[in-house]
Parts: sequence; structure tokens; C-alpha cells
Amino acid sequence: MMFAAAAAALIVAIFLGLIRAYLGPTIYDRILAGNMIGTMTVILIAVHGFLAGRPEFLDIALVYALINFIGTIAILKYFRFKDLGHAGTDKGREEVEDDA
Repeated sequence: MMFAAAAAALIVAIFLGLIRAYLGPTIYDRILAGNMIGTMTVILIAVHGFLAGRPEFLDIALVYALINFIGTIAILKYFRFKDLGHAGTDKGREEVEDDA
């Protein structure tokens, strides 16, 4: 019963994250809300695995957490540099120094 209440609380938190993503005044607020939704989804998958008695759901939750992290970094890089390529080149470094 306790884990079912935790799952319900996580669903409410995900809903609040959706509201924050919709109302966020800046793009970074929306990205943060998306990252929070992804994190809550990872926890929800783990709780569901515990409720269903299927420990392999923890593996799925870990993979989803890694995808969530890499996706957040890629989105932040895209909005910062307007390009996902050119990793490790001086072009990107010069643009960052010019902005500072």
C-alpha cells in the first residue's frame, strides 16, 4: 500500500512538472522541467517493478536514466551552440569566449 501511494505521488509530481514545462518563462525552465519529468519517470518505473515483483525493471530504469541524462545534455548543447556537431573544435570555444 505504501508503494502504491508513492506511485500516486510520483504521478502528481510528473503532472506538476508538465505544468512547469508549459508555463516556464525561459527555455531553461522548460528543460529543467523535462529533466525532472524524466527523473520522476525513472523512479516510477523502479516503483512499478517493485510492486509487480519484477526486479528487471531496475535495469530498464537505469537505461532510461542514462538516456534522459544524455538527452538533456544534447538539448542544452543545441540551445547554447545552435549545433550538435563540431565537438572539440576551436570554433565552438571561440564563440563561448566571445559571449563572455
